[in-house]
Amino acid sequence: MSKFVPATRVSRIKSSASVAAAARVRELKAEGRRILDLTVGEPDFDTPDHIKAAAVEAISKGETKYTSVTGTPELQKAILQTIELRTGLHYTPAELTIGGGAKQVIFTAFMASLDAGDEVIVPAPFWVSYPDMVLANDGTPVVVPCGEDVGFKLTPDALAGALTDRTKWVILNTPSNPTGAVYSPVELRALADVLAGYPHVYVLTDEIYDQIYFGGGRLPSLVEVAPGLKDRVLVVNGVSKAYAMTGWRLGYAAGPAPLIAAINKLQSQISSCPSSVSQAASAAALTGDQGFVRDSVEIYRSRRDAAVAGLNAVDGLSCATPEGAFYAYVNCAGAIGKTTPEGATIHDDQDFVLYLLDHASVAAIPGSAYGLGPYFRISYATSLDIIEESIAAIDKAVQALS
Repeated sequence: MSKFVPATRVSRIKSSASVAAAARVRELKAEGRRILDLTVGEPDFDTPDHIKAAAVEAISKGETKYTSVTGTPELQKAILQTIELRTGLHYTPAELTIGGGAKQVIFTAFMASLDAGDEVIVPAPFWVSYPDMVLANDGTPVVVPCGEDVGFKLTPDALAGALTDRTKWVILNTPSNPTGAVYSPVELRALADVLAGYPHVYVLTDEIYDQIYFGGGRLPSLVEVAPGLKDRVLVVNGVSKAYAMTGWRLGYAAGPAPLIAAINKLQSQISSCPSSVSQAASAAALTGDQGFVRDSVEIYRSRRDAAVAGLNAVDGLSCATPEGAFYAYVNCAGAIGKTTPEGATIHDDQDFVLYLLDHASVAAIPGSAYGLGPYFRISYATSLDIIEESIAAIDKAVQALS
């Protein structure tokens, strides 16, 4: 029997750490253990009824066929109007791509643009998939540590120090997964000033959590602050997070027409088009009543406040207040070097997270998976009861260290 040898691109990448963590939680639950799961990167709410009704209506009307690679006219219009309201800038259908989730859109953007030797600047902490997406598409991720002292955000000096003539992309994720950090207009303007001197560099601004924002007004966007960069900024978004539609798999991006054309050419060969039913549901999400979004953000805010206060009360842990998304990035430096009741040493955040799973039945994700330790990420997209119970269990487990 012949032995299968995967392509080199497969050996270059790792499986998603967040997906692996969720799988481990499912395994433990299947074994009968009760796990307090703080790994989940999706809303715990159900998709709003009017969105589900739009999908049912589309099915009933027979809207179950192929659509254009770039989506239905109704969804295109809804997305373009949404982006203009968000950024103040007008985009045309030729500047729009729609895919099977924002994740697919980002991957296809790299596939359309990267050649061997091209560099992509990835600020750390980063969403776990960015570096591997770059590697899978022959690029070189250039990880730039952005510590808590700078709010987990890329600074102009750090950006300038990482840029080279081989840089193809800079990634900005705001609000951030895993930290919930948000770039202010002043910070975005300062980055734009640096980028002005590097006309060959594109910017991928991942704004999938844009509506889960705890500041006043709308989330600042790079293209709004620096419209002169519009012809080299790809604004990525989707319906998954704000509308509790993770399983519907519908994401989109707006950017320069030549890049979008390349992405759409690949899309035509990868999946032909996004799901027609998901498109109908997404159009209803973007154009319908936005009360669900407003209400859910306030619930997330109350959960965030409880999580941050509780974690900061645990001796040896500290947590900055997230400005958006539904994650907290917890500093566990105070636990590193300590000894468990069984006599094992906590060497790093990976050890600490495993200790929490074993001794507190709390599942979290180590900061090393996001490129910056010693931290761990929790999601507060779960009930307040689970959050409070988890923090009490974490506190007890930390107190047991010596």
